This record gives sequence, structure tokens and C-alpha cells, in this order.
Amino acid sequence: MPAAEPAPRLDPRTAVGPVSLVARDRERLADWWRRALGLTTLAEDGRAVVLGVTDGTPIVTLVSDPSAAVAGPRQPGLFHVAVLLPGRADLGRWLRHAADAGLRLEGASDHLVSEAVYLSDPEGNGIEVYRDRPRPEWPVRGGRIHMDNTPFDAAGVVAEGDAGGGTWRQAPAGTMVGHVHLKVKDLAATRAFYEGLVGFDVTEEGYASALFVSAGGYHHHLGLNTWASAGREREPGVTGLDTVTVALPEGAAAPLAARLAAAGLAVGERAGRPAVADPSGNLLVFVDGTVDAAAALEAAAA
Repeated sequence: MPAAEPAPRLDPRTAVGPVSLVARDRERLADWWRRALGLTTLAEDGRAVVLGVTDGTPIVTLVSDPSAAVAGPRQPGLFHVAVLLPGRADLGRWLRHAADAGLRLEGASDHLVSEAVYLSDPEGNGIEVYRDRPRPEWPVRGGRIHMDNTPFDAAGVVAEGDAGGGTWRQAPAGTMVGHVHLKVKDLAATRAFYEGLVGFDVTEEGYASALFVSAGGYHHHLGLNTWASAGREREPGVTGLDTVTVALPEGAAAPLAARLAAAGLAVGERAGRPAVADPSGNLLVFVDGTVDAAAALEAAAA
């Protein structure tokens, strides 16, 4: 990793946006995401489809590549994309829907800052569906936000959904990508990149072989772990993660790209937007302002 002065912190308005995934069977995968998560088609062309919320917020872009090899579970890439619901009742309604739809859940946890449920799509892409607790309730330890894995109150979550009335029909307005968790090959190099060069803040490092970073005091916009991928290289031409979008305030993408280039990083482009790979080959695309469906589709076609 190139030597550099500590990066200025990212603007507190920074967030993550939609992810794009390479899919062997785009239509099958899109149908599953619509059924399982209640997403709708926002934009599509012959190569990719953007799925998201009826308020126009894109969640995932599926890029068709029938010839792609299936990504091995131990290489860097996507650990999960985390779909943030507006509230606990929404999570309860979705959990009842998941049971009725026969979705195979892989786990659930109370992280103290949030309540989360885990599953994977038919091509092995990890997904978290969660709700945040209000920020004043987030525990702090040693001056930093503290997360943990504690038992998930499934009965309480479902009861709150039932009490709120209605059934799950689609992802409600306000649903968004809350964070993205990546598999990486080396935690020290990853920290030097995300904290030391890009300018994220470390929020939690109490998990073995994992690191969590964010902007603006959020519990984490990116999770980064070496649990299965330590020392591994990312392979080209495989399914799974294509890009992660980092949404910056207007006018912030170009200066960040220039600073990364000055630090010796290879800064490319996706549809005219700066793009740079982390030390594990996970590609970040920096976007000014809100990412809409048209921008997500354009980037996927680049």
C-alpha cells in the first residue's frame, strides 16, 4: 500500500448505494429477489436489470454473464449486502412473509445497534435484512460504537409486525442498502486503504479478523472480514460482486479520486464515475449525490 498522509475524513453525508452482481441466470435471480425481498424492476436492458423499491431507490443490479464461473466461497468478494428496512414492524412483516414463502434463513442476531436476519440468493450471494435501533440506543464502549451477536427476539419482532397491521407485499418506501459486508484477503492492508486513504472511520474492531468502518457516525457502512478469505486472491470472470457504490455529496467524487491517484492507486472509471479496487480487488464506484436506477444501469453496462 502506498505511503500517504492520513486521509481527511469522509463527509458525514456519505453512504453506500446499490451493489451490482454478476449473475449466471439473471432472470431466475431477479425473480427470486422480487419474491423474497419485495423488490420491483426499476430499469433494465439486454444485459442488466436494476431492482429496487417503488420509491425509486435501487438496491441491486444483476448483470448477466451465463459463462461466469461460480465464485468460490473463500475468495474475496461479497459477504452480504444489507437491506435496511425503515422500522421493526417492517422487519416483523418481512419475517412472517419469509416463513410463508418458505425462504431458507441462515441465521439471525441482535447486534445491539440493529436486529438482523440472514439468507442467500440462489447463486450464493449473501443478504442481510435488518432494522436499526434509534442512534441514542446504540451502546458505546471505549469511545466507539459497540456491536455484538446476541439472541434475536423473533417472536417480539413478528408480534410488532402483526400489531402494526398489514401484510408484506413489497419493500416499503424508505428501504435502502444500509451497508455492505466484504470478504478481504488482508485486514491490515484493508484498514490502510479504507481508513488511511479513503477516509472512513473505524467504528468497531472487537470482532476477530473483522473490521467495521463508516462515515458520519453510522455503526458501519462497510464490514470487512478475512474469516474465509485470508490470503486469497479474487478470481476474474466469476459470479458475485461486481461493484459497490459509495454515494458522496455533490462535487466530492472527483477530489477523492484525485487524492487516491496522488497516493499511487490506479483510479479507473465506470460510466464516467471514479472507480478504484481495494487491496482485495473489490471495486468501489464513487458517485456524486443520490444514485438512481438509470445511473445504476449505466454503471453496470460499462
